[in-house]
Amino acid sequence: MSKTHTIITIGRQFGSGGREIGKRLADELGIEFYDKELLSRAAKDSKICKELFETHDEKPTNSFLYSLVMDTYSMGFASGSVNEMPLNHKIFLAQFDAIKKIAEEGPCVLVGRCADYALEERDDVLSVFIHADLEDRIKNVAKLNELTDNKAKDLIHKTDKRRASYYNYYTNKKWGDAESYDICINSSKFGVDGCVKAIKDFLELEASLEE
Repeated sequence: MSKTHTIITIGRQFGSGGREIGKRLADELGIEFYDKELLSRAAKDSKICKELFETHDEKPTNSFLYSLVMDTYSMGFASGSVNEMPLNHKIFLAQFDAIKKIAEEGPCVLVGRCADYALEERDDVLSVFIHADLEDRIKNVAKLNELTDNKAKDLIHKTDKRRASYYNYYTNKKWGDAESYDICINSSKFGVDGCVKAIKDFLELEASLEE
């Protein structure tokens, strides 16, 4: 298979292990991995303060009050003159550009941030969505963040709602909907190793069909 032309984007439910699966996949394929690293790259390229990318990271953007507050906060951070475009749109476009530049540089795994949408016109992209049973996600989040099950469940619902709002707002697709991705995998059923193998097997199959 031609791994030199492989870009995998991963959408994920909170607590499903999507990041771990993406990192493991990148390591096994010997390609670059971007999650939070994408924010640093976008901040560097756009010369907008990195903290603003972190504050806006996969957050819903259709709140006028939120935008107003953040625009006021950012006045001293954003470089150059402040134009009429809301800050959250500037942040998204900077990430959008960074994703496209990263993809041009070679094979990689990109987690979240509407990467599948940003790269939808490329023919070397495999878009994946990782989901899992709620009970397993609660256990994962509770353990990782030292929370009670109830607090972990609440955090899961809030995070998923935020990610869905962000994705649905900026793309023409629906977050978590099977039609929005090439493949969807249940990590509760396959585990991290199984998910990584399934994605690699899919890439091999895809490559063989192109020969």
